[in-house]
Amino acid sequence: MSEKARVEAEDMQSANQPVPHRAKHSVDSALTIADLKRRARRRVPKMFFDYADSGAWTEGTYRANEEDFSRIKLRQRVLVDMTGRSLRTEMVGERVAMPVAIAPTGLTGMQHADGEMLAAQAAEEFGVPFTLSTMSICSIEDVASVTRKPFWFQLYVMRDREFVQNLIGRAKAAGCSALVLTLDLQILGQRHKDLRNGLSAPPKWTPKHAWQVATRPFWALEMLGTKRRSFGNIVGHAKNVSDLSSLSSWTAEQFDPKLSWADVAWIKEQWGGKLILKGILDPEDARMAADTGADAIIVSNHGGRQLDGARSSIAMLPHIVEAVGDRIEVHLDGGIRSGQDVLKAVALGAKGTYIGRPFLYGLGAGGRAGVARALEIIRKELDVTMALCGKRDIRDIDGSVLDTL
Repeated sequence: MSEKARVEAEDMQSANQPVPHRAKHSVDSALTIADLKRRARRRVPKMFFDYADSGAWTEGTYRANEEDFSRIKLRQRVLVDMTGRSLRTEMVGERVAMPVAIAPTGLTGMQHADGEMLAAQAAEEFGVPFTLSTMSICSIEDVASVTRKPFWFQLYVMRDREFVQNLIGRAKAAGCSALVLTLDLQILGQRHKDLRNGLSAPPKWTPKHAWQVATRPFWALEMLGTKRRSFGNIVGHAKNVSDLSSLSSWTAEQFDPKLSWADVAWIKEQWGGKLILKGILDPEDARMAADTGADAIIVSNHGGRQLDGARSSIAMLPHIVEAVGDRIEVHLDGGIRSGQDVLKAVALGAKGTYIGRPFLYGLGAGGRAGVARALEIIRKELDVTMALCGKRDIRDIDGSVLDTL
């Protein structure tokens, strides 16, 4: 049996076994993001773990996001000075400890109680941006109450423009320093794992779901200890959405299939601050995004959760960098599972990268400590890889570190 097959078999064997109480926060021994993933699988109810760990339809694009990184090879250099290394750089003018931000992810607070708040605190302590999703469990105000530095807010454009205006106003009031506008969710991709699990917004509890929760007792106890178990940015803020029972019909009809570049201009005017456009995967769209005057674009296919069969983010990155040149800052989201992946993205022109699943695995495995561990794993791998490629400063990384033979 291959190593990959052995690990997958162990994952399946442990999938329905609750994590011992003593082990549920012991994330310090995790050496890789894959280690955190295995622990999260054992600790988080299946429907919520699968929500984070799935793609659309055949999941071909989801797999390609990871696999295409492995095809990029690095140049090993020797007898160079490796002292005084630095990973510090900037993303949209903000200083960051390394070129990595926490990506916006929906239902984060279902991986661990108060998940968005804990992840934001871990990111703040580490010195990287945290991006809160519109579809978060903890609200904008919840996250602002436990952080000291500005975080970023991700916006989905709904049909109810008054609600959108109010969201933008709340993000301003919370001191958010950048708005991340998602462009690739006008309609929802078909995600088979979610359909098979019967996952909905809000979740509908069935005997199957009850059993999944019962086999994750420590997750359940933590969820019982928080009042944040709904969509905090929506319930009580959107028209006629005062509780979970009214949420489902609202979410089903609110994503706007008519979203256009004119809407981007309107949102830019409403926001008035730094604007990042997420979901660019085509050079023509990248050039149009640059024309908007936004501060950055994120090369992303929504983690393989929208158009299955599209190319991976890392495969499209060089083409988009070439298309826009220096007109707009280019970031990358999708498939990053190690610090080496971060280095490869930077070498191909990304000024910053985003991690979604790696921080979710850490959060599911051990809360705030797990997110901190995920960031530390990536930092360590990035630092060592950069040194072995003969570089000391992340700002000096370019295509010269790649093996093109």
